Amino acid sequence: MEAFFQPIKLSVIISLLALVIVVLLGTTIAWLMTYKRFRGKVILETILLLPIVLPPTVIGFILIMLFGQNGFLGKLTNLLFHQSLMFTIWAAVIAAVVVAFPLMYQSVKTGLSFVDRSAEEAARIDGASEWRVLRFITLPLIQKSLISGIVLSFARALGEFGATLMFAGNIPGRTQTVPMAIYVAFQSNKMTLAWAWVLSIVVVSFVMLLFVRKSA
Repeated sequence: MEAFFQPIKLSVIISLLALVIVVLLGTTIAWLMTYKRFRGKVILETILLLPIVLPPTVIGFILIMLFGQNGFLGKLTNLLFHQSLMFTIWAAVIAAVVVAFPLMYQSVKTGLSFVDRSAEEAARIDGASEWRVLRFITLPLIQKSLISGIVLSFARALGEFGATLMFAGNIPGRTQTVPMAIYVAFQSNKMTLAWAWVLSIVVVSFVMLLFVRKSA
């Protein structure tokens, strides 16, 4: 039973770690892109949304080029941590962050586009700081968009396969998530085991999507 639950446990841990990063980055960058004007904004936003349309293998290749031994970020992590992030749980987290980020970003940005600017301006006139305006006015007004972004990002991180396989590998107990475990079970003709993992991830995804629809 432990062998069955290990990929599920690892998938949840990776998805939750990625979700924390995605929520913080996605919300902050969406706010900046909505409220700030600067040159090259359209190009930057296009880059941020690229993971939605890029094949997972391309994302995995780019991550390897960045974090590999000869990559800039790879050399930096080796200098700071004396080890490579590749083929570790953190590589799986990074891959999950990259593929899930656009969903959180787009959800928050869509919510911000419908915020009543007069309410925010009134709070500023009354002396509220930007942080207080964001915390007590803006974020409550986009609550549904935040929830949708969180659920969809978690689901995307949970189902990530291609980029994770290339960048983090398929190491049982270390980087083998449910999607990879399903693939291995199918290749080994262990159909009962594969179906069990498939049903587990289908149930979790169904519940999350149902929650999004009810909160919309």
